[in-house]
Amino acid sequence: MEGAVRGGVREATWGWWLVLLTGILCIIAGAIVLAKPSDSLVTLAVIAGIFILVDGIFEIAASFSRATLNRGLVAILGVLSAIVGVLLVRHPIAGVAAIALLIGIWLIAFGVVRFVAAFDLPDGRVWNIIVAVIEVIAGIVIVSSPDIGFATLAVLVGLGFIFKGVAMCVLGWQLRDVHAATGP
Repeated sequence: MEGAVRGGVREATWGWWLVLLTGILCIIAGAIVLAKPSDSLVTLAVIAGIFILVDGIFEIAASFSRATLNRGLVAILGVLSAIVGVLLVRHPIAGVAAIALLIGIWLIAFGVVRFVAAFDLPDGRVWNIIVAVIEVIAGIVIVSSPDIGFATLAVLVGLGFIFKGVAMCVLGWQLRDVHAATGP
């Protein structure tokens, strides 16, 4: 029985490096957005779109793992993220309101899913709830006031990416430790 549990844990944590990589990419995207808030809206749309697309692909891949909780919810979030990412990369939108609305909806959806999923996690529950609340609040601020200035939008999006990236890096590192502890 112990071998089966060990194998299950090892299988559930094999993608630790994907979580860590996504977190690093998220931090980089957030730093770029914060460093260049005066750049064009198209650049913000493409940077956000690339990150959201990559994140969506990872979410879809995670939904295929038997170890993933709420697989259907993760798959729906992954598909939604991939669609928003492709739209932002393929057709950068010319107005702050449209970009704000897409990113705001994405932040709200991701925050709600993270909040619900946090109650299934024994470790890191508080951290995930805090990040989820920040994502939802940022999304609500953006959706409720889509005509906010570009600099405000850039700061909110950049901080959201950085907070999410740090949380994902911490999770990825914890998964790596568990994966290493189960050994071959």
